[in-house]
Amino acid sequence: MKILSLSAAVCLLSLICSCNAEDNSKKETATATVEAQSPPSAPSGVSDDVSQKDVVQVALGSKDHTTLVDALKQADLVDVLKKSGPFTVFAPTNAAFDKLPKGTVEDLMKPENKEKLADILQYHVSVGIYKEDMLQDGQVLGQVNSQSVKITKADGKIKINGSANVLTVIPASNGLIYVVDEVLLPPKK
Repeated sequence: MKILSLSAAVCLLSLICSCNAEDNSKKETATATVEAQSPPSAPSGVSDDVSQKDVVQVALGSKDHTTLVDALKQADLVDVLKKSGPFTVFAPTNAAFDKLPKGTVEDLMKPENKEKLADILQYHVSVGIYKEDMLQDGQVLGQVNSQSVKITKADGKIKINGSANVLTVIPASNGLIYVVDEVLLPPKK
């Protein structure tokens, strides 16, 4: 009887072990299947800083806007324009700055004229995105410096304050840039 009990116990133990082994095999197969179906994850440290340039990065990358970039730095406005916005920026080219009377840019870049320079630069920025098809002839846009610019639109061409021609439009991650051929000077207060 003891041999029969011992044999029964060994059989029972073998049965339990084989069931556990089968369950573990199923779990391993299921885990392998889930891992095989999971999409690969991106390597750590991978980022995309190039495809979505903000307005400052666009200006920094333009050989035609070095004077504007220098002015933004002098007026401590770079960090403001790197923020999320959205902004519509009227960005004068180097040639636009060259149209100002001789010595004007150099004078504005002096530390004692930082506020005046900031006021002029802020006159080139609207909060919000104003796409070309949204701009209407005679429309007035409020600028960051609390003054306004007037849009003229005729024959598909856009002018700012009746004289600054829009040369091209460049989208940025935090707004829209209108490249203009004149520096916008705010009206005297």
